[in-house]
Amino acid sequence: MTLTIDKERERPDPNPTAELTMPVTGMTCASCVRRVERALAKVDGVAASSVNLATERATVRLDPDLTSRADLVRAVEAAGYGVRPDAPAEDAEAAEAREAAERARELDLLKLRTIASLAVSAVLMLLMFWPERLLGDRPWGAMEDAYPVMFLLATPIQFWAGWPFYKQFWVAARHGQTTMSTLVAIGTTAAYGYSVYVTFFGETGGHGGMGAEPTAEVYYDSATIIIGLILLGRWLETRARARTGAAIRQLVGLAPRTARVVRDGQEIDTPVAALQLGDLVRVRPGEKVATDGVVVDGRSAVDESMLTGESLPVTKGPGDEVIGATLNAAGSFTFRATRVGQDTALAQIVRLVAEAQGSKAPIQRLADRISASFIPVVLALAALTWAVWFVVGPDPRVSNALEATIAVLIIACPCAMGLATPTAVMVGTGKGAEHGVLIKGGEALEQAHKVRAVVLDKTGTITRGKPALTDLFPAEGFDPNETLRLAASAEQGSEHPLAGAIVAGARGRGLALDAPADFEAIAGHGIAATVAGRAVLVGNRRLLAARGIDVDPLVDRATSLAASAKTPAYVAVDGRAAGVLAVADTVKPGSVEAIAQLAALGLDVWMLTGDDRATAAAVAARVGIAPDRVLAEVLPGDKVAKVAELQRRGLAVAMVGDGINDAPALARADLGVAIGTGTDVAMEASDVTLVGGGLRGVVTAVALSRRTVQTIRQNLFWAFAYNVLLIPVAMGVLYPFTDQLLNPALAAGAMALSSVSVVTNSLRLRGFAPPVTARHVTHPPLRTRLVEWSYLALIAAAALGVGAVWFWQGA
Repeated sequence: MTLTIDKERERPDPNPTAELTMPVTGMTCASCVRRVERALAKVDGVAASSVNLATERATVRLDPDLTSRADLVRAVEAAGYGVRPDAPAEDAEAAEAREAAERARELDLLKLRTIASLAVSAVLMLLMFWPERLLGDRPWGAMEDAYPVMFLLATPIQFWAGWPFYKQFWVAARHGQTTMSTLVAIGTTAAYGYSVYVTFFGETGGHGGMGAEPTAEVYYDSATIIIGLILLGRWLETRARARTGAAIRQLVGLAPRTARVVRDGQEIDTPVAALQLGDLVRVRPGEKVATDGVVVDGRSAVDESMLTGESLPVTKGPGDEVIGATLNAAGSFTFRATRVGQDTALAQIVRLVAEAQGSKAPIQRLADRISASFIPVVLALAALTWAVWFVVGPDPRVSNALEATIAVLIIACPCAMGLATPTAVMVGTGKGAEHGVLIKGGEALEQAHKVRAVVLDKTGTITRGKPALTDLFPAEGFDPNETLRLAASAEQGSEHPLAGAIVAGARGRGLALDAPADFEAIAGHGIAATVAGRAVLVGNRRLLAARGIDVDPLVDRATSLAASAKTPAYVAVDGRAAGVLAVADTVKPGSVEAIAQLAALGLDVWMLTGDDRATAAAVAARVGIAPDRVLAEVLPGDKVAKVAELQRRGLAVAMVGDGINDAPALARADLGVAIGTGTDVAMEASDVTLVGGGLRGVVTAVALSRRTVQTIRQNLFWAFAYNVLLIPVAMGVLYPFTDQLLNPALAAGAMALSSVSVVTNSLRLRGFAPPVTARHVTHPPLRTRLVEWSYLALIAAAALGVGAVWFWQGA
C-alpha cells in the first residue's frame, strides 16, 4: 500500500510553491497567532501562512525562488517571537529529541516559578490576614508594619517569576503591539507599584499618600498570586497540550529499530535506517515487519491493527504486500523491501497526521478575527474602568479603581479562544490515525460532520474488488473450455478486475492462453481483441448489440446470473455469440454493519456502480441499501455528474472509492474518502484515507468528526461566554448588588481555569471509540455518557467554587 500525500490539490497561486514548517516560540494566546501570521504574509513570495498555537508551529506556502527560511525567521523575530533553529534532514530524529528536551527544561523552569509564586503568595496572604501570628506583638504585629516584609517577599516573584511576562510585554511594545503578557504585566505592575508606594511613601509610611486613602491597602498578595495562578495555568495547559500530540509519538514508536536481512544466504541484523530497496528481510514470529514490501516466501498472519484499526490478523503469502511496523503474529516469512525510509506507509502516515494537526478548521476563523482586536479593546475597557471608579466610585476610590482595573486586565485573556480549535483538531486527527482513518486537516475534519449523503463505489469498496469466475455457459455449437480460453486470452490485455478473474479462472483450469493482438478497451462496455487469428469480444450486451451480434439465446441465462449478484459477460467469437461468463465479487466483511451504522448516523447511503441494474440491485439488497438509492450502469466519466446531481439537491456528499476512475468524483465531493488499499491517484484526490480496506472507517470518520466539532463548539462557547460574562463582572457591574468587587486573585484563577478547561475538554476526545453496532451510534455506551457528564460536572463545580470564594470573601 502506498500513501501519497497531496499537500495542495488546488493552488490558487500560479507560481511554483513549496511548503515549509517552522517551530515558533514565545506565543501565548490567539492574538500572538494572528500577529505571526500577518508578519509571515507580508514576506515577498509567501502565498499563505497558518500558525497553530497548540503545536507552536507555523506552516508557510511560499515560492522558493522569492523567499527562504531565513527571510521567514527574520519576519517572525521582527514581530517579537522566536524560531527554533533548523536541523539537518539526516539528523531529524535527533533534532526532535533535542526539541523535546528543550521543552522539558522549559516546563521544569515554569514549574519552579509556579511553585515559588504560589508558596510566597500563601505566606503573603497569611501576613495580610494574620500578621500577629507570624510577626508577634507590636511594633511588628500590625498589618502596616508587615508591609516591608511583604515587599521583600514579593519583589523576587514580581521580577523573577514574572520575568516571562515582562520580556514578552517589552518585545511586543517595541513593535507597537499587545499580547496577553501586556495585560498581565500592566496589571501586576500596577498592583505591585501601588503597594510599593503605600509601603514607603503612603500615609502608613509617614508621608500621607494619595489624599483620600487614610488606611490604604497593599496588593502584594494579589500581584504574586496572579503571577502564580497564571503560571500554574500555563504549566497545566502546556502539559495537557503535550498529551494532545501523543498520537504522533505513538506512531513513531511503532517503527522497529533493526531488521534481519538475508544476504548471500546469511541472516544479518541491520538498522532499519540502513535498509535498501530490494533487500530480502526475514520476519520471525512475534517480530515487527521492518519496512514495506512484498512477501516472496512463507506464510503468516500479520496484525495490522496499529495502522489500519482492523482487529483481526491478516493472512499473508507470496505476492501479498506487508506494511512496516505491523506485527507478525504467527509463522515466518521473507519479504522484499519495496519502500524504505521516508517513503514507507508509516512515515507518510506520520507526516500526514503532523500536517493535519498543524492545520486549522474553518470554524477557527471567528476566534482569530475576534482575538486580532481583543487586547486593545480590553486595555480600553480597563482605562474606562479606572476612570469611572476613580471619578464617581465610592471610597476608597483609588483602591477600588485599582482592584477593578487589575481584575479586568487579568481576567480578559484570549488563550482559551486560541486553543479551542487546534487542541481538538490535534486530538481528533490523532485519534483517527489510531483507528486507521487519516484525515488530511482541520477543514476535512470539520467538513465530515456536515455530510448528509454517502456515495459508495461498489467494486473494491463494498465488495472485495477481487472477483472470481463462477459460471460458464457456452452457446450452442461452442466448446466451454475453448470459449473460456479465447475470452481469457483476449482479457490478458485488460486491467479491469473482471478481466483478472476470467484470466485467473482459465489458468486455474489449466488452459494455455495465447497473446492477444489488436487489443482495444471500450470504456464502460468491454474489450475487443484478436486471438490466434479469431476476432473476440468480451463485454456487456450493448457492446455485442452495437456490433450486430444476436445474444437473445443467452439473455435469460445472463439475467438469472445477474439476479444472483453475479456479473455476466457475453463472449462473441468471429461475429457469433459464443457464451456468457459469470463473475462474482464477494461483499467485504463488515460492509453490512457499516452501512447500517451510516444509516443510523442519519446519512443517506447510495451505491454507485457500472454493473447492470439487476446485479447492482442484488448487491444492494444484500448489504441493506434501498433500491431507489442504487446508481447502476454508470460509466467512469459519469461518476462526477452523479455526485454533482446529489449536491444540487442540497446534500453535502461524501464519495467513497478506491480506483483511478473514482478520483474526479472524490475531488468533486464535499468529502472524498479513499480506501487505502486502492490507487495512489484516488488517495491524492481524497480528504480522508482509510488505511484498511473496510467501510467501518467511514463510520469512524463521520462519528469522530461530529464529536470533534461538538467539542470545538463547546470550547468556543466556554471561551466566549467566559469573557462576555466575566469582563463586566470584573468591571464591577455587580457591585451595587453585592457591595464587593471581583478579587484580582480570583480573576487570575478564573482565567487559568478557562484555558485548562478548554484543553481538558479536547483531551476527552482521547476516549473516543468507533461505534461497535448501529445502536451505539444513537445510544452511546454508558461509559461515554459518564465521561461527558463528569466533565460538565467538573466545570460547574469549579465555577461554583470560584463564586463561593468570592461571596465568602465579601462576607
